Amino acid sequence: MKDLVEMIAKALVENPDQVVVTESRKENALHLELRVAESDMGKVIGKQGRIARAIRTVVKAAGMKTDEKVIIDIV
Repeated sequence: MKDLVEMIAKALVENPDQVVVTESRKENALHLELRVAESDMGKVIGKQGRIARAIRTVVKAAGMKTDEKVIIDIV
């Protein structure tokens, strides 16, 4: 799951070397924390959060295959 989020984020930003995804398990769920350069934050979030919502939807669908709840935080 971490690789999927990292691949999507690197395709969106201008500074792919600054994309960092941290993975942890909390409360029966997989928590992913996505960090990007401050100048790329708008590209990852998108207008009215559309890009962020799309990323969450794709990852949630991938998590359903393995019966995992996945939560993504964009920092």
